[in-house]
Amino acid sequence: MGDTAIHSERRGRVEVIVIDHPPVNALAQPTRAALLAAVEAAESNSAVCAIVIHGAGRHFVAGADIREFDHEPRAPLLNDVLLRIEAVSKPVIAALHGSVLGGGFELALACHYRVAAPDVSFGLPEIRLGLLPGSGGTQRLPRLIGAAPALERMLSGDPIGIERARVLDIVDGESGARDLLEHACGLALEVAKVDLEGRRLCNRAVPGGAPEPAWVSRERAAAKRKFPGVASVDAIIECVEAACRDSFATALALSRRRFEECRASEASRALRHLFFAEREAKSDATPRNVRSVGVIGSGTMGAGIAVNLATAGLPVTLVDSDERALAAGMERVRGVFASSVEKRRLDAAAAAAAGERIRPARGMEALGAADLVIEAVFESLTVKQEVFAQLGALCAPGAVLATNTSTLDIDAIARPSGRADAVVGMHFFSPAHIMRLVEIVRGRDTNPDVIATAQSVARRMGKLGIVVGNCFGFVGNRMLYAYGRENQLLLLEGASPTQIDAALENFGMAMGPNAVGDLAGLDVGYRVRRERKDLPDDPRYYRVADLLVEAGRLGQKTGRGAYLYLEGARRRAPDPEVEAMITAEAGRLGIERRTVADEEICRRCLFALINEGARLLGEGIAALPGDIDAIWCNGYGFPRFRGGPMFYADSVGLGVVLDGVYRFAETLGREYWKPAPLLEELARGGGTFEAWRAGARREESGS
Repeated sequence: MGDTAIHSERRGRVEVIVIDHPPVNALAQPTRAALLAAVEAAESNSAVCAIVIHGAGRHFVAGADIREFDHEPRAPLLNDVLLRIEAVSKPVIAALHGSVLGGGFELALACHYRVAAPDVSFGLPEIRLGLLPGSGGTQRLPRLIGAAPALERMLSGDPIGIERARVLDIVDGESGARDLLEHACGLALEVAKVDLEGRRLCNRAVPGGAPEPAWVSRERAAAKRKFPGVASVDAIIECVEAACRDSFATALALSRRRFEECRASEASRALRHLFFAEREAKSDATPRNVRSVGVIGSGTMGAGIAVNLATAGLPVTLVDSDERALAAGMERVRGVFASSVEKRRLDAAAAAAAGERIRPARGMEALGAADLVIEAVFESLTVKQEVFAQLGALCAPGAVLATNTSTLDIDAIARPSGRADAVVGMHFFSPAHIMRLVEIVRGRDTNPDVIATAQSVARRMGKLGIVVGNCFGFVGNRMLYAYGRENQLLLLEGASPTQIDAALENFGMAMGPNAVGDLAGLDVGYRVRRERKDLPDDPRYYRVADLLVEAGRLGQKTGRGAYLYLEGARRRAPDPEVEAMITAEAGRLGIERRTVADEEICRRCLFALINEGARLLGEGIAALPGDIDAIWCNGYGFPRFRGGPMFYADSVGLGVVLDGVYRFAETLGREYWKPAPLLEELARGGGTFEAWRAGARREESGS
């Protein structure tokens, strides 16, 4: 087939069509066109009695080309290609291995038979992009396995392996990893003369009919909790119900209409933006080899990091100079593994094996052979500098030294080590064994291969590592201070913690800022502010948070914070005592309290967040708007269906954001409401952060 992504080879009377479009054989338009041509050529060739479709490399087909979803569809549509494959007069066998996802699964369903290798993984993850399977998946899968199991697959978006696929009768045969094609070709010859009418899923009725309405209601509610703001939840259910009720052609036409509606939705655009943002950053440097890791500090964060590393297969030395703290840390480790087994995140054997990889030690001399050391001690510059001075003297010459600081100056921490080029920030989020985000902070002297090593280890741990520059709070926490500042001022001005949190949670935030503060512990931010030398000369600045800490109200861990937590419960309740404290403090500061609208709460908090993000982009601390969006959606509970703060700014219009900043500057003062230069530049020129990103990428590539 020339230079296309499709190659054909003849094995006796079987035509093997190979999809070869690295890295995942995505079904882009040229691939679809070439596949259609190859299938039609094989069907018309009298020397061919059957067709096998296979994927080159590690995967069969891992889905469509998602970039195409931002443009008008180009013929041939995958839906039309699959209808043509299903109608072929000769048996078509899918030889499946690796990822069989999205459009790849739909392709497999359009084939008449499916043979799978042991490593196969089936899934319809479209809901994660605010979409539904648009090329017959909502119709063929229910006709193969039943409506309820099909809905489970589509509404979860989770893949399944060969064992579950076998139970569901998705596959007609299994092979070893090395003889997949041989097995598929053998089956092709066996069924060459079999009547295909019963093999075409378009001709079947849904076995068992429609699922019970009560079951559908429960599944709908669960999916909406998992994927808030995503309209494709309802669309998927509607299309599967149509499969049970209508003809294949009628229900397929409905699924195409719903797919196009979902594709055009703001939520899907946002989720597709995040899909690429979370995969954009790549390093050109070669990472150093990491065979063992040391973690300093056995508190909640250190223990969580150790668990995550050990689960990823790395031997870990967990160091704490305090014997009792170390014992408590190892007990924490055992508790995390036990909880992971109970919640089925790990099986018992895997948890036991990971636990064996963690070795406790009291002295830092135990880290002499470690390839990577991650410091997770108290958030104090002095303490961290002492640790790094010791590491510089003790560690092997090629070791990478990482600090888990959330706010402090990486260069100041690195200096005492005597090897600042080997020091990098790895800011994990709590709980470290669960939270996906790691901010990888480059210092002034950090070597590129040290950054690449941190990225490589983060990927191995299953984390999303975003590289950021060095400043107070880096990207996430520096923006958090702007967002939190407005929350704190609004409390003094008349909004209650309950009102503020409800307004932002209605916008889509996972938790409001006051609930988050209580969960994290208000004393954490209090200690950070005591370390800072650059706080505004403003008695209102984080005054409510400081007041709560000084009253012993540290949050959930003390049963009292911005809210009251009765009898150790996590469920928050308003506390009149807090309202009285805030009212009294506002009076002392001469602040006249007023009724604050929910719209003002959202605009002030979100526009402060966006403005600070624009400032970080202009300063080069954040390289790309998508980096900010990935950080805030994965670390701070920003709603994924809104795409992150910078995508959200583009969606409402940068002119609207800038006008809001100007208005707040007039009514609240310019101390906190000075527009970021990049925001002003883009808004005045009618631009967007996305267009700015594309321009920056073009400049980088020299095109």
